[in-house]
Amino acid sequence: MSAQEFLIQKAAKTERAMAAYCDAWGSVPETLGQAIRYSLFAEGKRLRPALVLGTAEIISGDDAVALPASCAIEMIHCYSLIHDDLPAMDDDDLRRGKPTLHKVYGEAVAILAGDALMAMAFDIAAQCSDVRILREIAQAAGPAGMAGGQVMDLESEQKRLSLDQLRLLHWRKTGDLIRASVRCGAMLACAQDAELAALTRFGTHIGLAFQITDDILDVVGTEQALGKPVGGDAAHGKATYPAVVGLERSRKLANESVAAAIDSLKPLGPKADPLRELAWFIVERKS
Repeated sequence: MSAQEFLIQKAAKTERAMAAYCDAWGSVPETLGQAIRYSLFAEGKRLRPALVLGTAEIISGDDAVALPASCAIEMIHCYSLIHDDLPAMDDDDLRRGKPTLHKVYGEAVAILAGDALMAMAFDIAAQCSDVRILREIAQAAGPAGMAGGQVMDLESEQKRLSLDQLRLLHWRKTGDLIRASVRCGAMLACAQDAELAALTRFGTHIGLAFQITDDILDVVGTEQALGKPVGGDAAHGKATYPAVVGLERSRKLANESVAAAIDSLKPLGPKADPLRELAWFIVERKS
């Protein structure tokens, strides 16, 4: 199975579960419910859910145990995109080829939709009946993770960062939640200590590779493929890998990160091949 087929399969499973969860939530104001669905079911790679489910399947042969975590992490990711697009943040007009949520429903509803998705994420994560999963997601999304990374990103605009500073920024902003995706799948599948350690290393390296590739695509990608205008990072004066080390070295660092990720999977043998395929997909993708 190719990485693309794997992503499609896991995305379909996650989307069915998220739709059922939204339907069962109860009495929700119509506008808020529409806004949540507008963003949550927009086209996307669903990489994080695929990592949750794929890792669980590799360890235990079954991904069902990790389905609530895959939904929760995708909801966290979605809420972060809604808030990231707001005028106070990146002020983006397009996301995944559609007008951003605040352009359709207004800033206030967009903020509240993001807030609601975060709350829904922790409600569904609690269905795992494993406090480790709640803490893993909270720490990845919180002040020392994604939220902190976003602040660092804002404060770095128009500044020249060192490579180490940039790596830390991107790790918190993007990498932490990607690593958490891998770790949640492994923990829910009852991975052994050595397996969890190997997968944690894998998640760390692909999280970095993903963000470097995102930075590269904002320079060389197309609006049609990305679903949003290119060049936004440069326009905002953001610290990115191409801005700090140039395109060629950025590509080299992305490939090195993927190679390190794949090397981390050696203890798992051939059963980890789907993750190896995903790792290469991350740096070879066009969107």
